[in-house]
Amino acid sequence: MSLLTFSWYLLCLSLFLGTSAERSTYIVHLDKSFMPTIFASHHNWHSSIIDTIKIETPTTENGHHPVPKLLYSYDNVLHGFSAVLSKNEFEALKKSPGFLSAYKDKTVEAHTTHTPEFLKLNPTSGLWPASGFGQDVIIGVLDSGVWPESASFRDDGLSAIPKKWKGICKPGIAFNSSLCNRKLIGANYFNKGLLASDPTIILSMNSARDMRGHGTHVASIAAGSFVEGVSYFGYAPGTARGIAPRARIAVYKFSFEEGTVTSDLIAAMDQAVADGVDILQLSYGWGSMPLYEDSVAIASFGAMMKGVLVTASAGNNGPGMGTISNGVPWIFTVASGSIDRSFSGTLTLGNGLKITGFSLFPVRTTIKDFVLVNNGSLSTCDSADDYAQIPNAARSIMICYSTAQEDLSVSDQMGVISEAKVGGALYVYGDPDVLSSKFFPNPGVVISSKDWEKVTKYADSSAKPKVSISFQETHIAVKPAPVVSAFSSRGPSLSYLRVAKPDIMAPGELILAAWPSNVSAAVIGVNTFLDSDYSLLTGTSMAAPHISGIAAMLKGVHPDWSPSAIRSAIMTTANPLDNTGKPIKTTDFLETKVATSLAMGAGLVDPNRAVDPGLIYDATPQDYVNLLCSMNFTEKQFQTIARSSAKRKCSNPSYDINYPSFIALFDPYGDYTWLEQTFRRTVTNVGAGAAKYKAKVKAPKNSTISISPQILVFEKKNQKQDYTLTIRYKGIAEDQAQSGSITWVEKNGHHTVRSPIVVAPALDEALDPSS
Repeated sequence: MSLLTFSWYLLCLSLFLGTSAERSTYIVHLDKSFMPTIFASHHNWHSSIIDTIKIETPTTENGHHPVPKLLYSYDNVLHGFSAVLSKNEFEALKKSPGFLSAYKDKTVEAHTTHTPEFLKLNPTSGLWPASGFGQDVIIGVLDSGVWPESASFRDDGLSAIPKKWKGICKPGIAFNSSLCNRKLIGANYFNKGLLASDPTIILSMNSARDMRGHGTHVASIAAGSFVEGVSYFGYAPGTARGIAPRARIAVYKFSFEEGTVTSDLIAAMDQAVADGVDILQLSYGWGSMPLYEDSVAIASFGAMMKGVLVTASAGNNGPGMGTISNGVPWIFTVASGSIDRSFSGTLTLGNGLKITGFSLFPVRTTIKDFVLVNNGSLSTCDSADDYAQIPNAARSIMICYSTAQEDLSVSDQMGVISEAKVGGALYVYGDPDVLSSKFFPNPGVVISSKDWEKVTKYADSSAKPKVSISFQETHIAVKPAPVVSAFSSRGPSLSYLRVAKPDIMAPGELILAAWPSNVSAAVIGVNTFLDSDYSLLTGTSMAAPHISGIAAMLKGVHPDWSPSAIRSAIMTTANPLDNTGKPIKTTDFLETKVATSLAMGAGLVDPNRAVDPGLIYDATPQDYVNLLCSMNFTEKQFQTIARSSAKRKCSNPSYDINYPSFIALFDPYGDYTWLEQTFRRTVTNVGAGAAKYKAKVKAPKNSTISISPQILVFEKKNQKQDYTLTIRYKGIAEDQAQSGSITWVEKNGHHTVRSPIVVAPALDEALDPSS
């Protein structure tokens, strides 16, 4: 077949192509004899086919620009390729010369932490294969230690320990150096500060061994190995794996059962940087304090100066504004959101009505035809003594509800039911945090107020109301997801108001990961404790290691990128929409509304887009020094943070750091007059070559935004261009924060570079001396 005929045929096909939002991966079989002789290889032919079926599709609301993408070219076990295509592109492809057959790619194994799948990490394309799954990048985990025997820390298939590693595997109680391997390459512990704080303390485990579970869980989320056949008592069954499953882990234990002090943490951070880690993971935080007294912020500044990115949790004190921890500009601050997975129990009433609610009761059992009790005086479930009057209480299911704010929480009600030795209970929730707790000491299901009305109506109208309950149910593809966790701490940061925090959101609710086998994972009744090698935990502590793993893989792909460049790539490619295609929501004080960047940062992390962001907002160590220079510190305060040598380089102070987000503040007690603020930014082209970008702006409510210039032209890779963003705005009553965005859209390309903009009230409690 001639090249001319082949090209003409494909050109004709392209005239009839439509668009389709849904895209899938297809495995395509081709007859190689149809390959035109002009192509030097089968890969070139496959690429040409993909190029000719590209369809002009509009940029979606979140800035994504879908195009068909060639994943693999095959020429040995079969001839053809795999590609990501829309339905219309697939239909066009079937008319191509040489097409034989095609079918959708299929999943071959379940993934239990599920978050890699939720974040669209896959072994055939994107960040995982580009980074070798994080091969040879070292993540330093600052936490409560590690359970080294966990299967998540096996080193099967890993190469030798990277030569840059300078750390040790420090022996201690129940921990010898042979427990380290090519996955867990280092373990150290620091407790001199703790022991000095109370000389009477006798440590129960004076080693890097984890006796609390938190550190083991966090480390395995970031970089745990593949482990098949795990679950949490039947919930979330499948294969566990960390975000960067081939990255190396170095553990620095500074938190002990007997206490945690800052001096030990700083020693751990200091050693980790000396050992040669690439990323530091921290899921701890403290209350607000002046920046020059914040040891974690100061140590993180030093790590940044050495090229080490510090990723840290935002804290669990939401949803009030200004509650965020680790909110300084040089720390990558991570918020928590839900994922598209839920756990449930199904109750069947005696009339046949089935209702599904939230449950994590950790026993494989079925409640069959228990008596359903709805007693007004007992249904507050606030005193175990009251249940002695119930006949056959052990085979009864109570209906528990709260009638006033001062009534017990659901978890407290569960404790009462256990103490009373009642068969179980149905609970009504108002607080969304209930749906992210694994505490289920008795058979029970948490139901909505709407379903509660159905249950009570049946119980009151039936002479002998009965109920049956089944457990251990796991559901995937739940919508909407993500939703910002109610507990996730909100910005702005009291430490520095001029940078919007948090930076990014990652999964943080009921995340399955490794767990010490000698630490209780669940309790039934009052004092029956159950063990598990994997457990579900909730918190921004679980969200942060997702970002550490992604950052580690980006470091592997782009070893020359600075911490600021890595953060920029992750932020500007984040997704502000949920899986229904609508803006991500949050429930603050029981009110559901669209989340601002003070709750979710730039949005849900999208690791596959982050590997190729198009443009980055980079910042050098000197830029951060210039920021400190603008903050009205005394000389000693300045030197405390930046060290004495930096003071000589304070000729260009600037509070406007080159950050991939924007925040404008107003006086919450003012008359809401119009204000104006101008930001200056520099973006670096990290795409393949020459490119042109046009600004697309969405202004916050009661604001206008102007951009100059509105078009950025790059003649080559690594070229820099400057622009200014001016926002004219005024405050809104009731301290409401308002969100917007600026997106640089590549002309004739697939890159979209989005930065959130937020207008927010300044906080009285601010500790930022420049505010």
